[in-house]
Amino acid sequence: MKPKYVFVLLSVLLIFSCQDDSSSSSAKKDQPLINYVNTFIGTGGHGHTYPGASAPFGMMQLGPDTRLEGWDGCSGYHYSDEYIYGFSHTHLSGTGISDYGDVLLIPVKKVEFNNGADGKPGYRAHFSHDNEFAEPGYYKVHLDSTEIDVELTVSNRSGIHKYQFPSAENQYMVLDLAHRDKLLDYKIQKIDDKTIQGLRHSEAWAKDQRLFYYMTFSHPMESIVYDDDEGNPISKNYKFSSKKAVIKFDNPNNEPVFIKVGISAVDIQGAKQNMVAEIGDKDFETVKIEVQNYWEKQLEKIVVEGDDLDKKTNFYSALYHTMLAPNRYQDVDGRYRGMDLEIHQADFDYYTVFSLWDTYRAAHPLYTIIEQDRTNHFINTFLAKYDEGGIMPMWDLAGNYTDCMIGYHAVPVVADAYLKGIRDYDTEKAFEAMKHSATRDKFGLEAYKTYGFIPVDEESESVSKTLEYAYDDWTIAQMAKDMGKTEDYKTYIQRAQYYKNVFDPETKFMRGRFRNTWFAPFDPYEVNFNYTEANSWQYSFYVPQDVSGFINLLGGKEQLEAKLDDLFSAKTEFTGRDQSDITGLIGQYAHGNEPSHHMAYLYNFVNKPHKTQEKVHQILTELYKNDPDGISGNEDCGQMSAWYVLSSMGFYSVTPGSNEYVIGTPLFDKATINLENGKKFNIIANNLSDTNIYIESVSLNGKALDKTFIKHSDVVEGGTLEFNMTSSPTDWGTAEGTEPKTEIAEHIILPSPYIEKGDITFRGETEVVLNTSEKDAKIFYALNDEAFQEYSKPFKITTDTKVKLYSEKGELKSPVLETPFFKIDPNLSIKLESNYANQYSAGGNDALIDGIRSTKNYRTGSWQGYHDQDLVAVVDLGLDRDITEISVNFLQDQGAWIFLPTNVDILISENGNNFYSLGDYNVSNSRKNNEILIQSFLFKKPPNQKIRYIKLIAKKLGDLPEWHIGHPMNGKSWIFVDEISIK
Repeated sequence: MKPKYVFVLLSVLLIFSCQDDSSSSSAKKDQPLINYVNTFIGTGGHGHTYPGASAPFGMMQLGPDTRLEGWDGCSGYHYSDEYIYGFSHTHLSGTGISDYGDVLLIPVKKVEFNNGADGKPGYRAHFSHDNEFAEPGYYKVHLDSTEIDVELTVSNRSGIHKYQFPSAENQYMVLDLAHRDKLLDYKIQKIDDKTIQGLRHSEAWAKDQRLFYYMTFSHPMESIVYDDDEGNPISKNYKFSSKKAVIKFDNPNNEPVFIKVGISAVDIQGAKQNMVAEIGDKDFETVKIEVQNYWEKQLEKIVVEGDDLDKKTNFYSALYHTMLAPNRYQDVDGRYRGMDLEIHQADFDYYTVFSLWDTYRAAHPLYTIIEQDRTNHFINTFLAKYDEGGIMPMWDLAGNYTDCMIGYHAVPVVADAYLKGIRDYDTEKAFEAMKHSATRDKFGLEAYKTYGFIPVDEESESVSKTLEYAYDDWTIAQMAKDMGKTEDYKTYIQRAQYYKNVFDPETKFMRGRFRNTWFAPFDPYEVNFNYTEANSWQYSFYVPQDVSGFINLLGGKEQLEAKLDDLFSAKTEFTGRDQSDITGLIGQYAHGNEPSHHMAYLYNFVNKPHKTQEKVHQILTELYKNDPDGISGNEDCGQMSAWYVLSSMGFYSVTPGSNEYVIGTPLFDKATINLENGKKFNIIANNLSDTNIYIESVSLNGKALDKTFIKHSDVVEGGTLEFNMTSSPTDWGTAEGTEPKTEIAEHIILPSPYIEKGDITFRGETEVVLNTSEKDAKIFYALNDEAFQEYSKPFKITTDTKVKLYSEKGELKSPVLETPFFKIDPNLSIKLESNYANQYSAGGNDALIDGIRSTKNYRTGSWQGYHDQDLVAVVDLGLDRDITEISVNFLQDQGAWIFLPTNVDILISENGNNFYSLGDYNVSNSRKNNEILIQSFLFKKPPNQKIRYIKLIAKKLGDLPEWHIGHPMNGKSWIFVDEISIK
């Protein structure tokens, strides 16, 4: 053999040898992966998922509806229910607000328009989970009440119903457009004896949702009757104005009845084209096989090996849930309905349902690994929405901005993708859109830009918004730096440090700033309007962009470690308002809600990775279960599941935009990420068991890894991450310099000073003490229009005064802040015989006589709130006075459970014992009224009579009315009162 050929042969053998070695490191399937998906996980408890049929990221979610309303009915299905109302074509996965449930169909055996929810006879049908089955892209159930078998499957934008009736007689189907949401417009139009088309224009969470449908039947309609809106059947659907119809099929041989349905947000023609293009003449089994092959290909993006069936089921169910949303929102011809509700055309895939406050944390970072091409489409969608509606989405739904949740979290999604090299979009335009999101004057941004934080009295959820805006701004800064935009980098890296302005150095918690004092009384366990679905425990660790700076504020790594220990060991009780989202508790760590999701990984930053390993393993194994109640909180469009997918592979994206993944602890013997570039990233865990959860050593591509993090490039370039596991903590990752680090080291800002002591409203005089969290910073202050002077000791105020203050350190200077102090008539006092809620104190006992008026926004903290109790207050004027009139203000915001009192009475007295009424107001307050208003009640006193005491009595409504969303939860009303004014 010639040497040349020997060399070639050896080269070929070497190539195959390398491929074999790589193959031996890769995880392999032992059966189709869709078999491991339990679509019922999350359908119980508060998971809010649905078990119906959907394609990956598909437009149609075809499945059963078992619940019409209530918080645990957000997806339309709850595992505890025993009746199915029908099968609708759209569902939300894991959200905390209800919508969708469009175009309900259900097979029945007689004409019936009532759904049965009122307890009267209706079309709903009893079912048993014993006769219910679901897997990706497919659902079936036996309806006990009618003995009808139902099967459902889908493509991207279309679906097929299969109904097997028990006999050829009385084969009916109900079409209900009034199901769930408020209807704005609707149409049911018979085209021929096998075709119906129409529209459903509805209002719910999405205030203006348009959905068009086109459906064909395998068997002709023998008859069709319509509802006259009073439950009576009519033969003619004049101008297509009926909301419901019942169709009788002509099926003498009792063959299965197939119904093919296409949907569109554009028009009926779009719905028809979608159905024809995707399903056409295909039979039920063909469509099912196609969608399940699609799901199998999607699930193969990550293959795991392990002997624990429940863990594999949890993993693939989680991976499945990450692929239910966002949803395609575009017809096969490229048309879609934009955020301006007009029709547009795009050559990219357009999506909706971006739950960004949730999903920017883990779901979108996961997509940057396994859905890079789709991520480009997501970002092109953001930019299209920016063009159509004027801003990138925060939480968009069906062409609607919902104004739900906080932050501008499309920004970190774009920045994270850009910095990872995912750039198939107009990057300059993307940066422009990001800056636009950060420079508006809505949602507290005007104050944030002016003061460097959001004051409690200017915007609700001020602490959470300040913290999340600061992180978003950091991601803008990182992208600006990469693009060479130095001024933008400076601006946004400074804004990224605004978290320092809500850090209280005394308590070491993130707190609200109320008129430049700390919001008080302070209780870190209290759930109040300063935080978003959380308390101070759950937001005081949210500085992912500058963990080093946060460590410095706390006083060092030992202090952060100790505070994390306290977090996970704290009592699990809360004070303040009820917040159903705070679940999955380990101490005050709340895994059921997103602000906590990065916290277990923070131990790595203080060189204690074994504590991260302990906590991550505990969360993975205790808070995720192969059970309907298997998710510890709302699934939130893939975020809860994405945390599981990433963490079970052994790493997590603590700071999207940093291009780093912090190492936790693996859950599987092997995992392989099959990347879109054809490469594989293998994860191997040697000696892994339920007790061997600690890392002894790690290697990356055969080289020892002494860092407790890996880079995004390590993953997408392919390779092998190998763990050696053991049963007790080791010194791996404990040496200084092995830890991950996020640090802002340039363009440092100076935190603003604050008023540590001093009564904003006072009698006589008040002593004012100023302070700052910045060591060695000087504080300067001025009273009214006087010149600024350096603060050296406390000072006293005896009259109405404006206090201005700022701090200085070297060349750094904070913004100038101003706080007005008000002197209350020293003779005036008030005794409250009712107990206000701590989170709605409005500043304390004197709030109703301090002269400070509030706005219509109760969340700013300047209203005093009383929950499920009458308000009784007595004002002592201090001496006999001749007054002419008395007024008092109350707030109405029924959506927030705040109702006007049913009765308001003012009584006066000379001696404080004998009171007589100036007359009262009876208020009819239980009728639904969406207007947010301030109602003033005025009382005039007869002349020439001096009095000293004024008593206010305001009667509560109590139980919420039946029409109110809080009524099914036995909700009670609030009274919010502002000021008792006396002339």
